[in-house]
Order: sequence, then C-alpha cells, then structure tokens
Amino acid sequence: MAREDIQTKVTALLEEYIEGRELEIYKVIYKKEGPEWVLRVFLDKPMGAENEYVSIDECEEVTRYLSDKLDELDLIDRSYNLEVSSPGLDRELIRESDYIRFAGRPVEVRTYQQIEGSKYFEGELIAREDGNVIIDVSGRRLEIPADKISKINLAIVF
Repeated sequence: MAREDIQTKVTALLEEYIEGRELEIYKVIYKKEGPEWVLRVFLDKPMGAENEYVSIDECEEVTRYLSDKLDELDLIDRSYNLEVSSPGLDRELIRESDYIRFAGRPVEVRTYQQIEGSKYFEGELIAREDGNVIIDVSGRRLEIPADKISKINLAIVF
C-alpha cells in the first residue's frame, strides 16, 4: 500500500477514535528513515480545550488503540515503528487555526528567499490574513507573503 494511502487510512481510524475527546490530529507521517519505516502520529488539542497540551497518558492511550487496530486490520505489510506524540513547544504552524490560536506568541520564520535582506525573522505573531503572515519584529509590523515562508515555528523563550 502506498505511503499516502496508509497516512489517509490511519487518519480516518484516528478521527473515529478521538471523536468526542479533546484531541485532534495535527499530522500523520509514514516514511522510511534509514533502514526502518516509521509511522508518526502527532496529536494536538483543539482551540478552547480545557488543557493546551496533549498529555503523556493521552499519547499512551492512542498508541495502544492504534497499535491494536493496525495489527487487527493488517494495513501495513512491513515492520515499522509507531510513535505518538504532540507537536512540541516549538511546533510548526501548519493550519489556519494555528495562526489564530497562537496569535501573540513569539515565532521564528524562515523564508525561501531573502526579504529585506534576511531569510530568518523572530517576532510576535500578529495574524495570517490576505495571504500574508504578519509579525511584530521589535515594534515594527512585518508582512511576509505566506507562499515565501519555508517554515514557521513557535519560538521557545526561556
């Protein structure tokens, strides 16, 4: 079965299982890393959830369910490692809802090409609108075309 098909089927299995729970699927990746195949499932909390972060217990619960279900259905015809986790503190912003949820938080932005002489920016996320990601860089509003961004992550500030 193709990688995309496995990712789609795993996503469908998970959506059914987490329905009614304060969990959502952030990303599902199935790929070969070196000699081994890895199925990575990233869980997240929806906006407005009681807790902002996915717990270890929730990851364990989903791991048990998914491991049992995948064995039962025999969807993957080779050995693989299953990893279930949260996106982490330095999560990549990939969904529209991420930009709403994390407005006001510090971010790190990398672009494909230089903008104002740089390909890296740190600032506070203001919004994503009209095809631009807007951040505050040291008190200056900077609009970066979303299609020029290679990656945007929450910044970890200590």
